[in-house]
Amino acid sequence: MSAITTLEPRIVWEQFDAITQVPRPSKKEGKIIEFLIDFARRHDIEYAKDATGNVVMRKPATPGYEDHPGVVLQSHMDMVCEKNSDVEFDFERDAIRPRIDGGWVRAEGTTLGADCGIGMAAALAALIDPAVQHGPLEALFTVDEETGLTGAFGLGAGMLTGKYLINLDSEDEGELFIGCAGGIDTLATFRYEEQPAPADYTYYTARVSDLQGGHSGDDIDKGRVNSNRALARLLWSARKRFGLCLSHFDGGNLRNAIPREATALFGVPAHSKAEFEAFYERFAADLAAEFHFREPNFRISLAAAPQPATVIDATTLRNLLHAVVGLPNGVVEMSFAVPGLVETSTNLASVKFEPDRRIVVTTSQRSSVESAKEAVMQAVEAVFELAGAEVVHSDGYPGWTPNPESHLLDITVGAYRRLFAAEPKVRAIHAGLECGLFLEKYPHLEMVSFGPTLRGVHSPDERLEIATVPKFWALLLETLRTL
Repeated sequence: MSAITTLEPRIVWEQFDAITQVPRPSKKEGKIIEFLIDFARRHDIEYAKDATGNVVMRKPATPGYEDHPGVVLQSHMDMVCEKNSDVEFDFERDAIRPRIDGGWVRAEGTTLGADCGIGMAAALAALIDPAVQHGPLEALFTVDEETGLTGAFGLGAGMLTGKYLINLDSEDEGELFIGCAGGIDTLATFRYEEQPAPADYTYYTARVSDLQGGHSGDDIDKGRVNSNRALARLLWSARKRFGLCLSHFDGGNLRNAIPREATALFGVPAHSKAEFEAFYERFAADLAAEFHFREPNFRISLAAAPQPATVIDATTLRNLLHAVVGLPNGVVEMSFAVPGLVETSTNLASVKFEPDRRIVVTTSQRSSVESAKEAVMQAVEAVFELAGAEVVHSDGYPGWTPNPESHLLDITVGAYRRLFAAEPKVRAIHAGLECGLFLEKYPHLEMVSFGPTLRGVHSPDERLEIATVPKFWALLLETLRTL
């Protein structure tokens, strides 16, 4: 056990600490599924697992609450697996190393997995804490929320019986969420020809690093710099001026994370070496000045590199750089219906060179308005197709339409007022939640989402604010008691 198990409420932190010891990458949740089933068996809790891998646990009502409506506590098993480039860590084998850092809990050089591990921990604690008062209780743990919403899409028939669902996957204490954006991924594939790297070129490795990154829904409006776009700007300008050739580009990892790092191996004609290096110094200084206030730790570096064996053909190089530089990225439209809410956005998530002479560019689009989601998807597709790429889309997922007249919302707001003598904010979120898919399968559900405060989610800077966990736990218990 780590030091976090001494924090209060201990029953929640103990479950969270245990969860951090279990590897649980998206689409590789086998070990955490075994952990959950073992937990249910050890505590004599009824459970079921569907064909997709989702697990539900069921607890009878506490005495005197038998006639209360059933409630589902919902969280997802998987976590975003991001680490700093200088950290050795295998997310399929190694345990997360949580530590207390002032008023926060964070991990050593990796994502913490509090998204949604702290939600899982609260649900498990509610199932075993004899002091919790509740009607019939179900805890649903879904697989692969982060990369495909696979668990929500494949939720088995009859897994849920409750009338109300509390989603435990939110990241701002004091805020109650009653709606979310829908989303879709757009992937472009460029097919290139390999050519011998010209011998009369000087080669370099350029790297953009130390960006904040973050969640492509929650953090898209914070002005975070996209590493893929920043590096592509350098290559685009160098190609125009010097006739650059490119051997490799690698940037970003996850479709729902703003990319923090990108590297490229490229060459410029040897006779332009001095001129290019002077140009680079000016370009790097301009970027540092441009990003100074929103990315104070931004770094771009250039180092000499040995001549590679091959480079990509000039046509694909031109098309790739035009696409990456020309794609819309970031906030596209703010909501006129909900002031301050991002309505529509798109994220240039990753650029990857694949072994079979393919370059795959992954982007994700979000909107709380279905037609606007379609429109920004079309804009991204148009840029890719103009650049000669093959374009495919994911199945997408629906948004969750807010219901401000929900009885569950009224109960939760009342509980917050009683506990903290304050008014919670009721809002929608631009990030995607599984709730829209649950409504398609269980249209009778009333839902609300809340959680403790998380920051830096989907990046190695992910951290959980300690002081907000007791408030999160207290609100959950009071809501269950008074429903």
